[in-house]
Amino acid sequence: MDATLPKAERLCGKTAVVSLFEAGKNASAGCLRCKYLFRADEAPSRIVVSVPKRSFKRAVKRNLLKRRMRESYRRQKALLGPGLDILFIYTSPEVKPYEAIYDDMTNLLTAVRHALGA
Repeated sequence: MDATLPKAERLCGKTAVVSLFEAGKNASAGCLRCKYLFRADEAPSRIVVSVPKRSFKRAVKRNLLKRRMRESYRRQKALLGPGLDILFIYTSPEVKPYEAIYDDMTNLLTAVRHALGA
């Protein structure tokens, strides 16, 4: 399994994000929430990561949390498989260490996998 996160695995485009918000299902675990939508194609899963500016005014902290979320997803993306669009949202009011985010990402991805019936 290729353990990178190329451009093809990043969700971009207004129509894709709007359809994810309109038809997506919710899941949460620890400090993370997600919206996910199953696509019928066999293309790789695509993600987008969000940290609210309301909780973290400084861009340095938001970028740190986004890097930690992307890295923890990248290391575990084999849990899901292809054909998903996922939006990850950081919900905790404080900056958590990487290990806590990694554990919450593990729980979240397994919850999504079980919800899809895989």
